[in-house]
Amino acid sequence: MGLPDDLAFLDATAQAELVRNKEVQPIELVEAAIERIDHLNPTINAVILRMYDYAREAAAGKLQSGPFAGVPFLLKDILAFFAGHRITHGSKLMQNFVPDHDSELVVRLKRAGLIILGRTNVPEFGILPTTEPHLYGPCKNPWDTSRSTGGSSGGSAAAVAAGMVPMAHANDGGGSIRIPASCCGVFGLKPTRARNPLGPDFGDLLSGTIVEHAVTRSVRDSAALLDATSGPDLGDPYWAPPLTRPFLQEVGKDPGKLHIAYTTKPINDVPVHTDCIRVIENTAKLCADLGHEVEESAPAIFVEPLVNAFLVLYSAGCASSIKLLGGSRELVEPLTWALHEMGDQHSATDYLMAVQTLQGMSRQVARFFLNYDVLLTPTVSEPPVPLGTFDSPPDNPLAGIYRAMEFVGFTPLCNITGQPAMSVPLFWNDDNLPLGSHFIGRFGDEATLFRLAAQLEEARPWADRRPPVSA
Repeated sequence: MGLPDDLAFLDATAQAELVRNKEVQPIELVEAAIERIDHLNPTINAVILRMYDYAREAAAGKLQSGPFAGVPFLLKDILAFFAGHRITHGSKLMQNFVPDHDSELVVRLKRAGLIILGRTNVPEFGILPTTEPHLYGPCKNPWDTSRSTGGSSGGSAAAVAAGMVPMAHANDGGGSIRIPASCCGVFGLKPTRARNPLGPDFGDLLSGTIVEHAVTRSVRDSAALLDATSGPDLGDPYWAPPLTRPFLQEVGKDPGKLHIAYTTKPINDVPVHTDCIRVIENTAKLCADLGHEVEESAPAIFVEPLVNAFLVLYSAGCASSIKLLGGSRELVEPLTWALHEMGDQHSATDYLMAVQTLQGMSRQVARFFLNYDVLLTPTVSEPPVPLGTFDSPPDNPLAGIYRAMEFVGFTPLCNITGQPAMSVPLFWNDDNLPLGSHFIGRFGDEATLFRLAAQLEEARPWADRRPPVSA
């Protein structure tokens, strides 16, 4: 059976309540989600690996008693191993890899009662802020199929925006939750470093820049899911600060009068599109109207050493991944191989000096937050760009990376510092393209972000918006 749009576009919390009240059976939600995936996926290419047999069996069996029992869910095709099912990281190099165990995050997702239907499209190894892998082809934005979904969690964001599932797994190493959330008009929170586990396979990925969570239809879904998955795992190299109360209890709680700084100047000094500037000016006004103290301010950032250190970190990470997997030029995309070659040229000293630079920047930014509760910026420097924007010519395979850096001038800062941040879908431009408002909180303080996000969601709701592909 197919659920009508008013049910298919319910958030995960509401779908779970229907299951608990026996108004809908889990198998009905699963079959409806499968039907929507099969109907919409030829248009947007969000789901690239299907696990329908598993999902149907899980829905028909005894459910876990977690907060999202019976709700359909999708895993991003990076990290989050699921025993017996392929994961490719968007690369031909890994297209036959089948893990024999679940990641700890997947253990917790299952315990929450979620029923996993498949995996979502990603750029190769999550490198670019667009989802156009050679292996699977481009994921298309549900608001305009000629446009990018962002990346690297573009398939997950497109699936949620289109109404395939109410929320989907995502991860973030430079903006990969928040960028596609902005491009697709959904809510995306990047948690504090180590809030969610990366184990048992990983402890520290790229010096703590990479974190796990999801893109969601509502603020309360993000909070409740983080309650279900967060907490340290055995052997973790870091622990996030403990909670005062569950995140879900922060949703709807009065945030008080926050001191909010805002800026439209990215850390890499690139030009910012007038639409993105206008969105932040409107968001700043909305926050002021809600009673918050808002002023234009930003931490001082030394651009060149920051950008150089970040490139050392990421190219070294790419090189180590290719070496670990035994990759060759023929099995990866030209940009990936060029980034691997760049990383191979750096020494251990270069890497440690880059880490020292980034950690020094973290301490400097932390001092800025002694005076402010939240920093507001655009999520991206441009509205969703046309597909192919980050393609590289054959004679310059790294061109896509440098073009991408112009697009992502705001999000990587929080991966460096480990702070929580969120993209909130408050505004659409005159072309009906979503543009996220990006809020950064103090280290360990997702609570303030959830309170503020819920207040903004009530003041300027987005739940009734439907992208054209779902009309």
